Amino acid sequence: MRIILASQSLARRALLEGAGIHFEAMPAAVDEAAIKESAQAEGLPPAEAATMLADAKAARIARRHPDAIVIGADQLLVCEGEWFDKPADLEAARAHLERLRHRPHELVTATVVWRDGQRAWHHVATPRLVMRDFSEAFLDAYLAKEGAFVTSSVGAYRLEGMGIQLMREIRGDHSAILGLPLLPLLSYLRDSGVIAR
Repeated sequence: MRIILASQSLARRALLEGAGIHFEAMPAAVDEAAIKESAQAEGLPPAEAATMLADAKAARIARRHPDAIVIGADQLLVCEGEWFDKPADLEAARAHLERLRHRPHELVTATVVWRDGQRAWHHVATPRLVMRDFSEAFLDAYLAKEGAFVTSSVGAYRLEGMGIQLMREIRGDHSAILGLPLLPLLSYLRDSGVIAR
């Protein structure tokens, strides 16, 4: 059965590829800022907002490809009640990291699957990470080394890169931290006959 990942995330693609799943990747153009703004205005919890975002992406692609299994995913970073967006540039990434330094945060990671014109499954994982109290010298070196990669994630870090050095503590599924909780997703795909049991 045809599987489409409604995402442009390199990390999500790498996770599915590493798991041996044959799929196509199709980024879904949705107004993420409007969805988040609406969710916050309604006082929705981050888990519900992340699910709304993942659902909007999957639904958009599923409408054009009703014969496919479409996977949508999204992630919100929440620190002390504040929701973070992907930083627009290196200056914004620096501000993110200075705000997160020496504090715990959660990566609210939602995954949605659309099948036969409707949402068939969803899952939310909430890994918890704590950044260490890194120095300004380390922050300078980190931003210089990672460059534009820091704008590709809500936390301005990649755990699969130098971002691992920012952390003091990590609790939760590694694949969920990277943006796609693989074990629950693979379980759903097996149980629904999409991949071999």
